[in-house]
Amino acid sequence: MQLTRVGFLVLLWLFVLAALRVVRSDLYAASGLRVSIPSFRRGGGKKDKTGKRPARSARHLVVTHGALAGTRISLDERPILIGRADDSTLVLDDDYASTRHARLSLQGNDWYVEDLGSTNGTYLDRARVTAPLRVPLGVPIRIGKTVIELRS
Repeated sequence: MQLTRVGFLVLLWLFVLAALRVVRSDLYAASGLRVSIPSFRRGGGKKDKTGKRPARSARHLVVTHGALAGTRISLDERPILIGRADDSTLVLDDDYASTRHARLSLQGNDWYVEDLGSTNGTYLDRARVTAPLRVPLGVPIRIGKTVIELRS
């Protein structure tokens, strides 16, 4: 009887510690205190002879699967923040998404996706994003139950 109580107490504490670890990682990702990958410089890209940037191939971010399927965001030079936070560019109502889950940013003429320390990870096609990765047109980015793509 005593051994059962001790075992139950140990399991209870393991659960509490695991929950605290998840909350802590979500809070650190939201505040930006933990940065495990280098950040990119914004904007850029070479200009042609007329002084204008060449046309980018990706012009829209489209949600293809999930609760927001059909949502379309026009792209400009600003980064796209994805997560549950109200100030995100794409606000996800998904239990598997972190408050600040991922960011898409323009570098030159290419868009890059980076995971912001999320709990469940960000996937480009089927590969987990551990460092900023270039996102080709039409390749799915999965964040929880939501799938997005860059389109022209």
